[in-house]
Order: sequence, then structure tokens, then C-alpha cells
Amino acid sequence: MDQQQADAIAAEWVDAWNAHDLERILSHYAETLEFISPLIVERLGRADGTIHSKAELRSYFAAGIAPGTNLRFELIDVLPGVASVTLYYRNQRGRTVAETMFFDPDGKVTRAAVHYH
Repeated sequence: MDQQQADAIAAEWVDAWNAHDLERILSHYAETLEFISPLIVERLGRADGTIHSKAELRSYFAAGIAPGTNLRFELIDVLPGVASVTLYYRNQRGRTVAETMFFDPDGKVTRAAVHYH
């Protein structure tokens, strides 16, 4: 993946989240996946912090963009990898986040790991 591809993915992903458009957000993800986040431990009580399906991800993300949440992301940097990208952004609470996404040949996220500071 080159910088231009990574930047395009990042821009669409952030725009979807900032629009609170659940279907658009979910369009980036494969049906079967591994999504790992400390917030899954906190909010869902799962010790491994992992979601394994798009259906589970739908419910988890829907709570994040529910009315009144004021969720908003500000992109700071985009780092391309090999079939992966790391987005570095700030959320509405001022926390910085690094989210690494790995893509299948169809361009869908099959694995993502989220890190907060």
C-alpha cells in the first residue's frame, strides 16, 4: 500500500465516523474479523477485548455513535504498511488513538487493533 492509497482509506474512514453513518462505517469491514480494543474490555466486559464478527461490530459501533455521544475524530497522521494502515487520530475527548487495520484482497478490514493514550 502506498501513501496515496492509505490517505484515501483514512479520509473515507474518518468521514464515515464523523458523519455517524453506521452502514458506511461497516462497509470497511469483512464479515468475519478480529477487532481488538481496550474499550471492548471496558464496555463489553470481554477479557480478551475482541469482537469476531461484523454483526457484533455493528452493535458495538452503534453505541459509539448513538445520539448525544458527540463522537468526532481528527486525523493526525496516516502510516501505510503492507496490506495494512495505521491511523493516528484524536477523538472528541482529546485522547490520541492509533488504530492499525489489516486488509484482505478485497480491501476489507479483517483485523484491527486499537491503542489509546
